[in-house]
Amino acid sequence: MSTVAFHTLGCKVNHYETEAIWQLFKDAEYNRVDFEQNADVFVINTCTVTNTGDKKSRQIIRRAIRQNPDAVICVTGCYAQTSSAEIMEIPGVDIVVGTQDRHKLLDYIDTYQDERQPINGVSNIMKNRTYEELDVPYFTDRTRASLKIQEGCNNFCTFCIIPWARGLMRSRDPQKVIEQATQLVNSGYKEIVLTGIHTGGYGQDLKDYNLAQLLRDLETVDGLERIRISSIEASQLTDEVIEVLQQSQKVVRHLHIPLQSGSDSVLKRMRRKYSMAHFSERIQKLHAALPGLAVTSDVIVGFPGETEAEFQETYDFIVNHHFSELHVFPYSPRIGTPAARMDDQIDEEIKNERVHKLIELSNQLAKTYASKFENDVLEVIPEEKGSQDGVLVGYADNYMKVEFAGDESLIGQICKVKITQAGYPLNQGSLLRVVEHATNASENEKVLS
Repeated sequence: MSTVAFHTLGCKVNHYETEAIWQLFKDAEYNRVDFEQNADVFVINTCTVTNTGDKKSRQIIRRAIRQNPDAVICVTGCYAQTSSAEIMEIPGVDIVVGTQDRHKLLDYIDTYQDERQPINGVSNIMKNRTYEELDVPYFTDRTRASLKIQEGCNNFCTFCIIPWARGLMRSRDPQKVIEQATQLVNSGYKEIVLTGIHTGGYGQDLKDYNLAQLLRDLETVDGLERIRISSIEASQLTDEVIEVLQQSQKVVRHLHIPLQSGSDSVLKRMRRKYSMAHFSERIQKLHAALPGLAVTSDVIVGFPGETEAEFQETYDFIVNHHFSELHVFPYSPRIGTPAARMDDQIDEEIKNERVHKLIELSNQLAKTYASKFENDVLEVIPEEKGSQDGVLVGYADNYMKVEFAGDESLIGQICKVKITQAGYPLNQGSLLRVVEHATNASENEKVLS
């Protein structure tokens, strides 16, 4: 029996797609082995979001070739899509497939084994208008399931290469989304994370169907307890979406809404499609509709031309709008994007200083948010064992990370946990009971004596 090993760089979507590619190999009766072992086939799923992503991808490709000169080396993912010629030049690379046509990989391997000629299977992604179906019935690491609902992005922000790596916005057929959600629930998952390249844009290319409708339809999936949206733009938080979130029993109290900058002038240079006034109005409406909501965000600091005043605008906006945590990135020029060619690139030291200010603020905001839940009871799904024996760690619906004493058999179950000590990055809790939701509306709970 042939063996295959995978290495995934980059985002949640890549991890999802690696699982999907593994399903194709599994159906072809391959065995999956660890990347450090000697496999017949190596699949490296690459990232290109930064220049560093490219560099890391090349390092991993070379490592696989060095370790296993006789194996078939396949490279896929975003870096493969944007720079297939560059990858084909690495001696030892056998097959390159981009961010589409992944189902052809096995045929390419057969062809390569017959002909021993490197194969470049990358085609123009910009011409693609259909979503590539890639099914994942379960995940190798068992606790949280991602469900990819769309592909591509039409935004062309000046700092971002991703539309060139992923193509334009394509939504997955709603029927297929519901089918896969049902399949994941049947595999034992209680929580599903809806993911994509521009997740909140789902439905923009569909007739008479949108994200709000998808959420309504997912609400009816029996046994699905929690729906998390991996990321959504402020402009996609329409009144209809907010209303669905308010009425939903399943969508969690946590949204990730990328800010990138809190200054209108910087947003304009980034070619982001919203103003701070609009962002502010949406956030306030959300908080009114969903008390206790955690809003996390991404921020880029040191974008070309960012003045001290513009950075201060960002800082103040974050303070005034009560985010619960930030992912802070120093701007790094991505070759091939308009922002990399802009004048006024910011000095690295200034960037670092600003990054530290925002990270400090984020830690403060996260502690303030968590402290509101001290002594409250939250529903936590433990995902892994904690630092000591007999301790579990998992996430509450509002994305607070909670550690509590409990048996390993509870991993993946919904547990009622009292927060005994709020903190950041970890909250301490004590287990009250395990919730067993029956398929009908009544709820059986196992109380722990």
